[in-house]
This record gives sequence, structure tokens and C-alpha cells, in this order.
Amino acid sequence: MAWNEDSLHRWLARRPRSRVAVDFGNDASVLASALRRPVACVDAVVDGVHFEHGTPARLAGAKACARALSDLAATGAEPRAVLLALRAPRSEREVRLRALIAAVDETARAHGAALVGGDTTCAEGPLALTVTALGEFVARGKPPSRRRARAGQVVVATGAFGGSLLGRHLRIAPRFDAARWLLGLGATAMMDVSDGLALDLSRIARASCVAIDIGVVPVHPDARRRARQSGRAALQHALHDGEDHELVATLPASSVLRALREAPRRCPGFTILGNVRRGSGLRVPRDERSEELVPFAGEGGWIHGT
Repeated sequence: MAWNEDSLHRWLARRPRSRVAVDFGNDASVLASALRRPVACVDAVVDGVHFEHGTPARLAGAKACARALSDLAATGAEPRAVLLALRAPRSEREVRLRALIAAVDETARAHGAALVGGDTTCAEGPLALTVTALGEFVARGKPPSRRRARAGQVVVATGAFGGSLLGRHLRIAPRFDAARWLLGLGATAMMDVSDGLALDLSRIARASCVAIDIGVVPVHPDARRRARQSGRAALQHALHDGEDHELVATLPASSVLRALREAPRRCPGFTILGNVRRGSGLRVPRDERSEELVPFAGEGGWIHGT
């Protein structure tokens, strides 16, 4: 049975409301309070691209929301609200669309935000969810940016990388607590790793006009499992698979001892990856058993349209 937009709207009107918005059911939502330093981002997930056809709605919807929230975390923002644009073919079942919307809302609420509005469109082609996340930068000073890495800093990460397609790509955990901690340590550049560790670090190096050397790559157990399946080295999966959604950041060298002391309590997956220096480009380990670094040539990772 085809889905119906009016039926979805009636269902949404019966769902529990959040105090984030003044009113519901309008074409635009008025937030209950002003955001002093607003932060906004948008992310899309498409059936057949970001999740396999037939993926449970609760996982697909949660991923759609968490991807956008992870971008907020990478700016050090506190999440406040999300909007959802849902595009679905006429053949999609309404019960599935309701489950997708509910998953977006529940994921937002789990992180202190809420679904406050959006849009639905019936169109042929794959189902797609586009989530806009609204946050607020409440810390003092400048927000972190991929343009603010500086020579002499150290490069750190909040966890391990690789093999996300074994299931972690559907169970994204935005690192808000880790982001707050890193900001307190003086992080200037910060980014969530979605397209691949090497590719995303190279983007920081390019935007900041610096060179980054990575001597340590924390390899996730999933990367080793993928390596056994693919025949490729686990390190290559860690560098290039993507959708890890761990944070990478640059810290002043003076913060390293404090970071190492606090990490077991504040960020158990914390790892020092390498350093920032004058120059350009990214260098990564040749393999896990070698200290030799080789230039990242831009191959690997996920680039849409290639």
C-alpha cells in the first residue's frame, strides 16, 4: 500500500512533543530560545549508497541523524534541534517511513536535541533522508576548524579506524563528550572521520596549509576482520575505509601530558597519531611494521562522483 503524506502528518501530530520548539505542525519551526552562536550542518543518506536496501528502518534513521550530529560534535557544538527531509517512492510502506522518522527523533533526543520539523516528498528513485542539525557553540574562543592546524601541534584521535562496513557504519556514536574534552585541551582543528582517515587528514593539511605526519594508526579489530576477507592489509582498511565517525584533532604540544593523564577517564580510545609541521601534504606509515612514512597520494577513501 502506498504511503500518504497527510496520514504521516496526522501521525506526527500525535507524537510526544519537545520543548525545543514553540509550536509544531507548521512549515517552519520557531525555537523556544535563541542560539547565541548557532552552528548548522546538513547530511544525506541514500538507500543503496549509505545503507543496503532492506536495512531496518531504526538503523537507517538513526544513521541519518547521527551523521549530522557527528558533524556538530566536530565543531564543539551542543546539539539543539534537527530537521528531516524525507524522499520516498510511492511504493514505500508508511509503517516503514514512520519508523524512519521515529528513529531520527529518538536519536536526536538521545543527544539532547529533538526533531522539530522537515518535509516529505513522494518521488521515484531510492529512499533518501536529509537531516539538518542545529547546534550552539557555547565554549569561549574560536570554534575548531579544519583551517586551524598549526605547525608544532600534535594530531590525536578519539578511537580506532577501519572495517566500519561490518556494522559500525549503522551505529554511529557522535563524540560530543570527547569534543568538549578536546576543546578544553586547546584543540584548534577538529573533524569527524567519515570519508577515510587519510583523506580527511589530508583535507585538514590542505585547508591549514601545513604538513601532517602520521606515525601511528589505531587499527580497529573490524579492519583486521575485513583484511582477512579482502586480502588487503588491515592498515589500508584503517586508512581508507571511512565511516568511522571518530574525531581527529590537533592539540598544542603543551597539552599532551594532561591529555594522556586524563584520557583513561575522559576518552579511553584516545591516541596520539603524529604531528603537524611546516610544509604540505600528508605522510602515513608504509605498513604496520615499518617506521617509514610515505606520501598519501590521494587514492583511497570515499569521494562521491568518482
